[in-house]
Amino acid sequence: MPLDTSTYSLALLRLDGRRWNELRRMHAQVSVQTAADGSSYLEMGNTKVICTVAGPSEGRRSGGGGDANATVQVEIGIAGFSGVDRKRGGRGDKRTSEMQTTIANAFSNTLFTHLYPQSTILVTLHVLSQDGSMLAACLNAATLALIDAGVPMSDYVVACTSGSMSSYSSNEEAADPLLDLNGTEEQELPFLTVGTLGAGERVSVLVMESRVQAERVEGMLAVGVDGCKQVREILDQVVRRHGKRILESVVT
Repeated sequence: MPLDTSTYSLALLRLDGRRWNELRRMHAQVSVQTAADGSSYLEMGNTKVICTVAGPSEGRRSGGGGDANATVQVEIGIAGFSGVDRKRGGRGDKRTSEMQTTIANAFSNTLFTHLYPQSTILVTLHVLSQDGSMLAACLNAATLALIDAGVPMSDYVVACTSGSMSSYSSNEEAADPLLDLNGTEEQELPFLTVGTLGAGERVSVLVMESRVQAERVEGMLAVGVDGCKQVREILDQVVRRHGKRILESVVT
């Protein structure tokens, strides 16, 4: 179906045809790997991530009394063919390590880890294609995989990116915000990744790796939180469809 541009000027469209507040196409599946305790596959535009969860499993015993809560461990592997430059991102990469820590902290505060003392929950993420919003895609994929693994949590952790229409050097305080940046936009514009808990506005993750005027942050954050609400609806539909299929298979 051709894009209807009769109601707004072409000058307001982004390079991929979206308006400022539109998400990219999002596709997700649950239980894509039967060997794992939980798994998911997620696409946000051309960013593609597959996630597997192992556990909760008994951790290694140490000399002390052990941890009262389960430990969440995150490993991220980035395929060499995932980006344009075909650069190999190893597990020792600084940005990858920061993403692992961010995701582990987000779920440590969301999962009911007290139910699994002295246990380990291992979340493994494989990035197959990069086109912006990589951290957000990893968080969304991990949420689906943990739900598939049956690990109880207080609510969905959902994430997306938001940016500003002008670069930092342009020094425009009133620049309009953008939702769900692709890879080209992330290279040119300041942006942040925001993650929320559930359908409300409780921010659980907030990461900004670029410089921007302080006056723009509030607008960017508001647009990002609104985008997270849209993402939660999409993930909730995926989970409900998967649950319905399981119930139908049991009944038949």
